[in-house]
Amino acid sequence: GENYVKQKTRACDRLVKRMCKDGHIVGNHTWHHPDMSQMSTLESFQKELTDVEKIYKETTGKDMVRFYRPPQGKYSKENLKMAQDLGYKTFFWSLAYVDWYDTDQPTKAEAFDKLLKRIHPGAIVLLHSTSKTNADILDELLTKWKEMGYTFGTLEELVKSA
Repeated sequence: GENYVKQKTRACDRLVKRMCKDGHIVGNHTWHHPDMSQMSTLESFQKELTDVEKIYKETTGKDMVRFYRPPQGKYSKENLKMAQDLGYKTFFWSLAYVDWYDTDQPTKAEAFDKLLKRIHPGAIVLLHSTSKTNADILDELLTKWKEMGYTFGTLEELVKSA
Protein backbone atom coordinates (compact mmCIF):
# COMPACT_ATOMS: atom_id res chain seq x y z
CA GLY A 1 0.00 0.00 0.00
CA GLU A 2 1.46 3.25 1.21
CA ASN A 3 5.01 1.90 1.68
CA TYR A 4 5.02 0.61 -1.91
CA VAL A 5 4.06 4.07 -3.20
CA LYS A 6 6.79 5.70 -1.09
CA GLN A 7 9.40 3.22 -2.38
CA LYS A 8 8.34 3.80 -6.00
CA THR A 9 8.41 7.58 -5.47
CA ARG A 10 11.95 7.46 -4.00
CA ALA A 11 13.15 5.26 -6.87
CA CYS A 12 11.61 7.64 -9.39
CA ASP A 13 13.19 10.63 -7.65
CA ARG A 14 16.63 8.95 -7.82
CA LEU A 15 16.17 8.16 -11.51
CA VAL A 16 15.11 11.71 -12.41
CA LYS A 17 18.00 13.18 -10.41
CA ARG A 18 20.44 10.86 -12.19
CA MET A 19 19.00 11.67 -15.61
CA CYS A 20 19.31 15.38 -14.88
CA LYS A 21 22.86 15.00 -13.54
CA ASP A 22 23.87 12.95 -16.60
CA GLY A 23 22.63 15.68 -18.93
CA HIS A 24 19.52 13.98 -20.31
CA ILE A 25 16.53 16.00 -21.45
CA VAL A 26 13.53 15.31 -19.23
CA GLY A 27 10.41 16.48 -21.03
CA ASN A 28 6.80 16.69 -19.96
CA HIS A 29 4.41 13.81 -20.65
CA THR A 30 1.63 14.97 -18.25
CA TRP A 31 0.83 14.00 -14.68
CA HIS A 32 -2.06 11.56 -15.22
CA HIS A 33 -1.38 10.41 -18.82
CA PRO A 34 -4.89 11.36 -20.05
CA ASP A 35 -6.23 11.70 -23.58
CA MET A 36 -5.18 15.33 -23.92
CA SER A 37 -7.41 15.83 -26.97
CA GLN A 38 -10.32 15.77 -24.50
CA MET A 39 -8.88 18.64 -22.45
CA SER A 40 -11.06 21.55 -23.48
CA THR A 41 -9.95 24.23 -21.04
CA LEU A 42 -6.56 25.84 -20.66
CA GLU A 43 -6.85 25.34 -16.89
CA SER A 44 -7.20 21.53 -17.09
CA PHE A 45 -4.58 21.27 -19.84
CA GLN A 46 -2.10 23.46 -17.95
CA LYS A 47 -2.56 21.56 -14.67
CA GLU A 48 -1.42 18.31 -16.31
CA LEU A 49 1.84 20.02 -17.28
CA THR A 50 2.43 22.25 -14.26
CA ASP A 51 2.00 19.37 -11.78
CA VAL A 52 4.95 17.66 -13.50
CA GLU A 53 6.95 20.89 -13.64
CA LYS A 54 6.51 21.41 -9.89
CA ILE A 55 7.64 17.92 -8.86
CA TYR A 56 10.57 18.11 -11.27
CA LYS A 57 11.66 21.43 -9.72
CA GLU A 58 11.26 20.01 -6.19
CA THR A 59 13.26 16.92 -7.13
CA THR A 60 16.09 18.50 -9.14
CA GLY A 61 16.11 22.15 -8.17
CA LYS A 62 15.95 23.02 -11.88
CA ASP A 63 13.26 24.22 -14.23
CA MET A 64 11.98 21.62 -16.65
CA VAL A 65 12.75 22.10 -20.33
CA ARG A 66 9.53 23.03 -22.14
CA PHE A 67 9.32 19.95 -24.35
CA TYR A 68 6.03 18.05 -24.39
CA ARG A 69 4.85 14.72 -25.80
CA PRO A 70 1.10 14.09 -25.65
CA PRO A 71 0.20 10.71 -24.14
CA GLN A 72 -0.62 8.16 -26.83
CA GLY A 73 -0.02 10.89 -29.43
CA LYS A 74 -3.59 12.14 -28.91
CA TYR A 75 -4.09 15.86 -29.40
CA SER A 76 -6.32 18.52 -30.89
CA LYS A 77 -5.36 21.71 -32.71
CA GLU A 78 -6.50 23.60 -29.62
CA ASN A 79 -4.14 21.52 -27.45
CA LEU A 80 -1.19 22.28 -29.71
CA LYS A 81 -1.97 25.99 -29.39
CA MET A 82 -2.35 25.69 -25.59
CA ALA A 83 1.03 23.99 -25.33
CA GLN A 84 2.60 26.68 -27.51
CA ASP A 85 0.99 29.45 -25.45
CA LEU A 86 2.50 27.84 -22.33
CA GLY A 87 5.94 27.99 -23.96
CA TYR A 88 6.12 24.31 -24.90
CA LYS A 89 7.42 22.71 -28.06
CA THR A 90 5.36 19.61 -28.85
CA PHE A 91 7.07 16.49 -30.20
CA PHE A 92 5.71 13.33 -31.73
CA TRP A 93 7.50 10.15 -32.70
CA SER A 94 7.90 8.78 -36.20
CA LEU A 95 9.06 5.30 -35.18
CA ALA A 96 7.67 3.23 -32.31
CA TYR A 97 6.68 -0.34 -31.63
CA VAL A 98 4.71 -2.16 -28.94
CA ASP A 99 7.30 -2.32 -26.16
CA TRP A 100 5.39 -1.10 -23.10
CA TYR A 101 3.72 -4.26 -21.78
CA ASP A 102 5.81 -5.53 -18.85
CA THR A 103 4.44 -9.06 -19.11
CA ASP A 104 4.48 -9.29 -22.92
CA GLN A 105 7.84 -7.99 -24.09
CA PRO A 106 8.90 -8.42 -27.71
CA THR A 107 11.77 -10.78 -28.39
CA LYS A 108 15.12 -9.38 -29.48
CA ALA A 109 14.43 -10.61 -33.03
CA GLU A 110 10.99 -8.95 -33.11
CA ALA A 111 12.43 -5.68 -31.83
CA PHE A 112 15.24 -5.63 -34.39
CA ASP A 113 12.79 -6.55 -37.17
CA LYS A 114 10.61 -3.55 -36.35
CA LEU A 115 13.34 -1.05 -35.54
CA LEU A 116 15.93 -1.79 -38.22
CA LYS A 117 13.46 -1.96 -41.10
CA ARG A 118 11.58 1.19 -40.16
CA ILE A 119 14.41 3.58 -39.28
CA HIS A 120 14.50 6.61 -41.59
CA PRO A 121 16.28 9.95 -41.92
CA GLY A 122 14.98 12.44 -39.37
CA ALA A 123 13.33 9.75 -37.25
CA ILE A 124 12.23 10.49 -33.72
CA VAL A 125 12.25 7.07 -32.09
CA LEU A 126 10.02 6.23 -29.14
CA LEU A 127 11.44 3.48 -26.96
CA HIS A 128 9.85 3.01 -23.55
CA SER A 129 12.45 2.96 -20.80
CA THR A 130 10.45 0.37 -18.86
CA SER A 131 11.04 -2.21 -21.60
CA LYS A 132 13.47 -4.97 -20.65
CA THR A 133 13.92 -5.77 -24.34
CA ASN A 134 14.94 -2.18 -25.08
CA ALA A 135 17.46 -2.23 -22.25
CA ASP A 136 18.91 -5.50 -23.54
CA ILE A 137 19.23 -4.39 -27.18
CA LEU A 138 19.96 -0.67 -26.95
CA ASP A 139 23.74 -0.78 -27.34
CA GLU A 140 23.55 -3.23 -30.24
CA LEU A 141 20.65 -1.31 -31.84
CA LEU A 142 22.53 2.00 -31.76
CA THR A 143 25.62 0.28 -33.16
CA LYS A 144 23.59 -1.21 -36.02
CA TRP A 145 22.01 2.15 -36.81
CA LYS A 146 25.47 3.75 -36.86
CA GLU A 147 26.65 1.03 -39.23
CA MET A 148 23.67 1.92 -41.46
CA GLY A 149 25.00 5.51 -41.58
CA TYR A 150 22.78 7.16 -39.01
CA THR A 151 23.94 9.73 -36.47
CA PHE A 152 22.11 10.85 -33.36
CA GLY A 153 21.14 14.23 -31.97
CA THR A 154 19.08 15.77 -29.22
CA LEU A 155 15.69 17.42 -29.43
CA GLU A 156 17.44 20.69 -28.57
CA GLU A 157 19.62 20.30 -31.67
CA LEU A 158 16.53 19.51 -33.73
CA VAL A 159 14.79 22.66 -32.51
CA LYS A 160 17.87 24.80 -33.31
CA SER A 161 18.08 23.42 -36.86
CA ALA A 162 14.38 24.01 -37.62
